[in-house]
Amino acid sequence: MSEYSLEDKYDLIKKAVVKCDCEKNPVAIALKIMQNDFVNIHGPEHHFLDGAAFLTAFKNAGGSIDLDRCLDELAKRTIKMPGAMCGYWGVCGSVASIGAALSIIHGTSPLSDDEYYKHNMEYTAAVLADMSKLGGARCCKRNAFLSLTHAVKFVKEKYNIQMEIDNIICEFSQKNKQCLGNKCPFHFAN
Repeated sequence: MSEYSLEDKYDLIKKAVVKCDCEKNPVAIALKIMQNDFVNIHGPEHHFLDGAAFLTAFKNAGGSIDLDRCLDELAKRTIKMPGAMCGYWGVCGSVASIGAALSIIHGTSPLSDDEYYKHNMEYTAAVLADMSKLGGARCCKRNAFLSLTHAVKFVKEKYNIQMEIDNIICEFSQKNKQCLGNKCPFHFAN
C-alpha cells in the first residue's frame, strides 16, 4: 500500500467526487471512493470523504451550491478533526462532516439564529442517537452509512431535495477486525 499524507488523501477524494457528476446517491459515491488504496478501513480521511460524497450527491440532486467552493471549505474544516473522535470525544467524525456540509450549504455560523442552525443540530443529534444505540467498537464504514442514510432522509424532509439511497450491504466486514457482525444493520448476514 502506498503512503499518503492526509492532505494527499483529501486531494484524491476531491478529484474522485467531482467525477461523480450524475450520481445522486451519496453512499454509492462514498463506496466507490472507499475502494481506493488511499482510504483505510478506519481513518480521518472519512471525515472529509463522507461530507464530500454528501455534497456531491446534494448538488447532483438539484441542490444549488458551488460544489468546488463547498468542497474546499469542507476540507478546511474537517482537516482539523483528529482521528478516533468517536472514542475520544464522543462525536463521530462522519456526523460532524455532514453537519459541517449542511452548515456550508446554508452559511450557518456560531452566530446564526435561523432555522438552519437548529436543523444542523437536529441532524447531528438524531444520527448520534442512533449510533449510541449500536455502540462500539468503531467502524468508519458503518458510521458513514448511518450518517449518509440519515442525511438523505433529512434533506428530503427539510429542503425537498430528493437524493437517492439503496439497500446498503457492507462489503468491508471481512477487513474490519472490530466488525459488530449481525449487530450492524449493514452486515451482509442481515
